[in-house]
Amino acid sequence: MPSLNDIRSTFLGFFEKNDHRVVESSPLVPRNDPTLMFTNSGMVQFKNCFTGVETRDYKRATTAQKSVRAGGKHNDLDNVGYTARHHTFFEMLGNFSFGDYFKEQAISYAWELLTKGFDIPADKLCVTVYHTDDEAAGYWKKIAGLPDHRIIRIASDDNFWRMGPTGPCGPCTEIFFDHGDKIWGGPPGSADQDGDRFIEIWNNVFMQNEQFADGTLKPLEMQSIDTGMGLERIGALLQGKHDNYDTDLMRNLIEASAHATSSDPDGAGKTHHRVIADHLRSTSFLIADGVMPSNEGRGYVLRRIMRRAMRHAHMLGAQDPVMHRLVPALVRQMGAQYQELTRAQTLIEETLKLEETRFRQTLDRGLRLLDDELARLPEGGALPGAAAFKLYDTYGFPLDLTQDALREKGREVDVQGFEAAMDEQRQKARASWVGTGEAKDAKIWFELAEAHGTTEFLGYDTETAEANILALVRDGAAIGSAATGEAVQVVVNQTPFYAESGGQVGDAGFIRTQTGLVEITDTRKSQGVFMHVGRVIEGQVAKGQPAQLEVAHTRRAKIEANHTATHLLNEALRNALGSHVAQRGSLNAPDRLRFDFAHSTAMSAEEIAKVEDEVNAIIRQNGRVETRVMTPDAARALGAQALFGEKYGEEVRVVSMGEALGSGKGLDGKTYSLELCGGTHVTRLGEIGGFRIVSESASSAGVRRIEALTGPAILEDLRRQSAILEALGRELGSAPEEFVAKVQKLKADLKAAQGEVGQLRRDLATGGSAGVEVKEIGGIKVIAQVLQGVSGKDLPALIDQFKAQLGSGAVVLIADTGAKPAVAAGVTNDLTGRISAVTLAKAAVEALGGKGGGGRPDMAQGGGADIALAPAALAAVTAALEA
Repeated sequence: MPSLNDIRSTFLGFFEKNDHRVVESSPLVPRNDPTLMFTNSGMVQFKNCFTGVETRDYKRATTAQKSVRAGGKHNDLDNVGYTARHHTFFEMLGNFSFGDYFKEQAISYAWELLTKGFDIPADKLCVTVYHTDDEAAGYWKKIAGLPDHRIIRIASDDNFWRMGPTGPCGPCTEIFFDHGDKIWGGPPGSADQDGDRFIEIWNNVFMQNEQFADGTLKPLEMQSIDTGMGLERIGALLQGKHDNYDTDLMRNLIEASAHATSSDPDGAGKTHHRVIADHLRSTSFLIADGVMPSNEGRGYVLRRIMRRAMRHAHMLGAQDPVMHRLVPALVRQMGAQYQELTRAQTLIEETLKLEETRFRQTLDRGLRLLDDELARLPEGGALPGAAAFKLYDTYGFPLDLTQDALREKGREVDVQGFEAAMDEQRQKARASWVGTGEAKDAKIWFELAEAHGTTEFLGYDTETAEANILALVRDGAAIGSAATGEAVQVVVNQTPFYAESGGQVGDAGFIRTQTGLVEITDTRKSQGVFMHVGRVIEGQVAKGQPAQLEVAHTRRAKIEANHTATHLLNEALRNALGSHVAQRGSLNAPDRLRFDFAHSTAMSAEEIAKVEDEVNAIIRQNGRVETRVMTPDAARALGAQALFGEKYGEEVRVVSMGEALGSGKGLDGKTYSLELCGGTHVTRLGEIGGFRIVSESASSAGVRRIEALTGPAILEDLRRQSAILEALGRELGSAPEEFVAKVQKLKADLKAAQGEVGQLRRDLATGGSAGVEVKEIGGIKVIAQVLQGVSGKDLPALIDQFKAQLGSGAVVLIADTGAKPAVAAGVTNDLTGRISAVTLAKAAVEALGGKGGGGRPDMAQGGGADIALAPAALAAVTAALEA
């Protein structure tokens, strides 16, 4: 009996042998279709190939595509565990042709693989075709020899596939297996088609038309093939089972659940085990592809799936978290094909354990509340919407989890009442927010968050994505469109652009639609809504358009290098200066990083060198930068550092990097840096390229600031410095190693020359003292005059010189500096009891249009405003002496 792994290998091997490229499964978060919450079929990653927007170096492909249907219009969550073939996670096997082979070859491949590769009896197979597709019906007769009664023509859309209201489309042919008359049901198209006798195992879509808005169909120039066969469904058939959960892979997971809960896999808890096995796959693969549990978007759907599985584990009697203990069993089953499971195993286990630990704290209380509410209701009565909302709002029970619990009791929920209670809460939140004093134009962001929810950030895993434009904003108001040259803020449903936060600057890049191009210069967020700030540089963009988003890759790489280096710097500073070092602010920009930290004294050259050497040593390790999610308390217990000024919720991203040079952090005690951080980082430390501190200075009292460079910026800085040194060498006529001694000598020579020049200037201004006029005012010898060619700095020395010449007297000098005049006054010590130099200086300063003038009784200085008032100033000095 072939295992599911064998069947997958056989399928891919068959098409590889027939010149198809085996293409890896794309992530569960679609990068090229913003209308989808999760990848739900094999063709999603090839959508642009079918439309001709994208071309690849192959025209034939085959995949085993991991798929999830648990949100939006493709939602099988409610049925999972209760039916034989519903799953949240499944694998879709497919073969694809992009303008290469068409109907005949596709039907031939399908028939050959089913009847020869999988040895399915030909007489057990029948097919459907679109009722007007005579070509496909003819090929089934020619290739498979099927009679007319086993080629069933279907007139409905069940056999006509469309990508959407417009775009590529075409008829399809579905292949069914007949389980025989022992099982109830009829062939497709019959009154009994909903039975389980005839099971669809494969669908081949012939993309031959393009549909337009008016409903018309035109042939496509490039006709293509898109097929899909569910691995679980074909596996059940080939293993002789009638239930997907009885296949080897699913059975192994069910038995792992039974072992972990010490319960019978086939007993009364059978449904619980099936739910756990299915949800284990979807949650693990979603986490491996970068989705984390949250209260918004994809993270919210993930949390719903997780909690549904956890409630079923609880119903099996599990007292402790169970889901994380099942991950090794899943990795054993699927890790060889999907290596992302193996790489993310630790993250998956930690995330599941954290979520289940938190959920179990409220599960018992929530279920008791549910039982209490039901006890008040008449037999069979629906649970009031207000009660369901309380379970959601207080205990984190999503509506579908409450519905799932009630389903087993034969009860329903008043969904309209639930929605009314939800709307009432939104209105209260909005009314509360209005009075918070936020900026006026922030009102639009609250309204957008209320209307569309928060923006989903994809940028941890990709720098390109497709999205829908939900709104365009200018000057705090929504607009319908923006044309070339106009500034605009673009709001989309999902984005790879990082919004400024935690010291990391916002991303730049481009948003392109079919009609226009927006250059994004910054990304910010308010109320959880990302604002892509930019200007239309081509054409016009409009609300409602699909768009392609691309982050400026080189710029993001530089930012990430600086951000990751900041984490290493933080740890190196603590090692060099002490554990008191704590972040007080940071900037992670594309051209540099800045880091403010608590420390009272300037760092020495030796300390700076030690920090630089340590950071570069960790960079050279080239270790992976790992991210996991946990509670803030659990993170701190591991030794994680919290960033200054950041607000943390119930869950945080914890970034670990490097191998400690001594004792370290983390579970193994070997991690170098462990910090709470929501930003983006390099994948491996070697991508930083190097680290160099360019300045260390005071930022404020008790806070120091380091500015540093990484990677190519270091080389650019060294080149600039080298050019400066070369220019200095030419000017000084010496080698760099002689610069210090040469500059010291030049400074000494300059100081001596300046002294000589100053004395010569003073001598020139006073005529060598011979031409200075001495007056006697009120019995005091006085020198009071205006000097040319001297500065304010020269006046004190001249005052002392003239006081020595007088022996006893007063001196007032006004320097005509060509700008604002300078004033200095001096009184010999024997006269300071009669007249103060401060009085004389103030008199002159005020007469010159200035204010102030101060000093000591024997020496005072000040500054005036207008040298033309010098005669008045000298007169004011005379008046002060005569008073």
